[in-house]
Amino acid sequence: MQIGLIGLGRMGGNMRERLRAAGHEVIGFDPRPEVSDVGSLADLAAALEAPRTVWVMVPSGEPTRNTIATLATVLESGDLVIEGGNSRYTDDRPNAALLAEHGVGYIDCGVSGGIWGKDNGYGLMAGGEDEHIARAMPIFDALRPEGAREEGFAHAGPVGAGHFSKMVHNGIEYGLMQAYAEGFELMQASELITDVPGVIQAWSRGTVVRSWLLDLLVAALKDDPDLDELEAWVDDSGEGRWTIEEAIDHAVPLPVISAALFARFSSRQDESPAMKAVAALRQQFGGHAVKRSGPAGAPGDKAGPASGAGG
Repeated sequence: MQIGLIGLGRMGGNMRERLRAAGHEVIGFDPRPEVSDVGSLADLAAALEAPRTVWVMVPSGEPTRNTIATLATVLESGDLVIEGGNSRYTDDRPNAALLAEHGVGYIDCGVSGGIWGKDNGYGLMAGGEDEHIARAMPIFDALRPEGAREEGFAHAGPVGAGHFSKMVHNGIEYGLMQAYAEGFELMQASELITDVPGVIQAWSRGTVVRSWLLDLLVAALKDDPDLDELEAWVDDSGEGRWTIEEAIDHAVPLPVISAALFARFSSRQDESPAMKAVAALRQQFGGHAVKRSGPAGAPGDKAGPASGAGG
């Protein structure tokens, strides 16, 4: 099958290689001429045979919306666009409506697998009409793990369902990563555990907490057993926030995912103003010791707690 692929970064570039290895003809476009097969989106449309199928794999938000708007002007009735970036699902219906004005179909597809997907395959969650999904199935089959007829792909529902599913997937991912990270820190803090990487590696086979994420933590600890080479600063790409916002709208409790997102926020503070306020309050009501900032205050105040003062 012939397909156009827009965006040849870490994910898109690997997807191009996997699709070509499966025998598909891939014509790629990227703003970087050294990796692009054509010079523009118009050139991409001209290079593809009608009816065209074009996969968009660019950063979410304005870059994706602008790409869809341009495709609406260069594609023709009967063509199909698959939007595979980490877009918020609320963008999908407007994208689909814009393309529909020109007779162009639309699928939104959540893609999971990261930089390992080229070799291991990708998890795919698609939203769209049945006829569009059926048309794109050779591409989905090539991208998902080999032999995974029932796993690795889901037609999740109508337009928007693919990216909604991926949003929830990534929210769950936040919680899983945070739990592994907290277990790692607790074992490091204990004098009983002398081989933290070894324990985590032991968990990776036969236990109920084994997973690919745990395997990745094992790999990271082999290279850097104490993770000394990394700073404790963690970004979030948006899906965790969106998941929590949807939970609020639907009155669905998500305490684990919410806590995992807020833990990432705390990683970005050199000093936590909230914890300073807690320290101040503990000193005020209970006379608890505090540590003063500045060179002269490292030991902190030594006032003991007042009788009966908790906290």
